[in-house]
Amino acid sequence: MENYTYNSFTLQLEGLNVSEDYVYTVFLFIFLSYLFIIVVNGGIVVLVFLDKNLHQPMYLLFWNLSINDILGNSIFLPRLLVDMLYPPSERLISYYECVIQAFTIHMSNTTAHTVLMIMAFDRYVAICNPLRYAAIMTNKMLVKLTVSAWGVAFVLVGIMVGLTIRLNRCRTMIRGLYCSNAGLFKLSCESVFINNVYGLTFTVVLFTGSIGSMVLTYTKITVVCLTSKNKSLNSKALKTCSTHLVVYLIMLLSGLCVIILHRFPQYAEYRKISSILFHIIPSGLNPIIYGAQSKEIRKFLSKWFEPQKGFPTL
Repeated sequence: MENYTYNSFTLQLEGLNVSEDYVYTVFLFIFLSYLFIIVVNGGIVVLVFLDKNLHQPMYLLFWNLSINDILGNSIFLPRLLVDMLYPPSERLISYYECVIQAFTIHMSNTTAHTVLMIMAFDRYVAICNPLRYAAIMTNKMLVKLTVSAWGVAFVLVGIMVGLTIRLNRCRTMIRGLYCSNAGLFKLSCESVFINNVYGLTFTVVLFTGSIGSMVLTYTKITVVCLTSKNKSLNSKALKTCSTHLVVYLIMLLSGLCVIILHRFPQYAEYRKISSILFHIIPSGLNPIIYGAQSKEIRKFLSKWFEPQKGFPTL
């Protein structure tokens, strides 16, 4: 018979189970990946803040994406690294810290979708209505869109986690690498039917809205490019849209791998690995992809790193 501990405020994280021979190798890989994510995304945040030429809607929206990547990884990866240094029985976390971690990770994942949806709208206006772009994408509109991106994620995730914390708990083991909404409500011995329904609805609405907006936006952009004889417009559209689309597809495919593997309990360890890569790969590649494609960012960096006049060069 299973022993139950009701409403314990100390939980145990399953974490990542790695052979002792590879613990430090995996630890070093995750640590360096986290360091890289913080440096490149932090660099984008500082760069956009300092250079007034980058105070444009596209870069300010990307600025939000970089902040979101820093937030999502900082709540997850450092805790994972610390837990790797402890045996499974000592990977303990308080209930309140677990709830905060679950809320922040889900909000970060949701905000990534909403910000990329707004970036798609920005590209649509810039390419399909270039003469009205300045009139539509004003500072006021940009603030509204940014608040909407974060606000929608906050409300939707807040309801989801709120439905979970109302439940009484009779278990203490969180299955997985980190605290998630599903991991939290599985601690309960009560009915979680409402949680499952809302979670499924939430996922379907988010992915349908996200994928639907991308398909609609890029369909209209493609029609405009095919009917336009303006080579400059088509070149600009291909350059900016391909960058945005690559970033979106990397995030979408990484997320879908995690969701699909959730349906196969026998692949629990593969799911853990995919969860790590879901956080590391998009967050690490986003600044590189945008930075490589952005003339303004390359121009700013060249000013900082080119040899200064009056100083000898090697």
